[in-house]
Amino acid sequence: MMLLRGNTILRNYAVSLGRGGKGPKMRSGDHKTPEGDYVIDWRNPKSHFHLSLHVSYPNAADIQWARKHGFAPGGDIMIHGLQNGLGWIGRFHRVSDWTDGCIAVTDSEMDQIWRAVPDGTPIEIRP
Repeated sequence: MMLLRGNTILRNYAVSLGRGGKGPKMRSGDHKTPEGDYVIDWRNPKSHFHLSLHVSYPNAADIQWARKHGFAPGGDIMIHGLQNGLGWIGRFHRVSDWTDGCIAVTDSEMDQIWRAVPDGTPIEIRP
């Protein structure tokens, strides 16, 4: 994951993604990380995963696709740190993709992102 200001890369982060495998999120429960253009629309300082920033998934296109195919699109996608009490795992969390569709970083990385990224920040999630 790249943290940008304009076209300048401020920081790169190795991440863990959804355990649902490759390809965009299609519906609730598929454990995939969505792909597309979203916004950080709120934050949770009391998250079960250190700190968390909410990704505005599903957007209008995601909802339309899911309805057309008879699925619920899902939601509650976050950029977050490690589960509370497991911060000691640190960078070893990257050994495999393990989230339910979120984007996970270490707790110290999440502290940096939390301070640098205000609500309303546009994000782009690409494979």
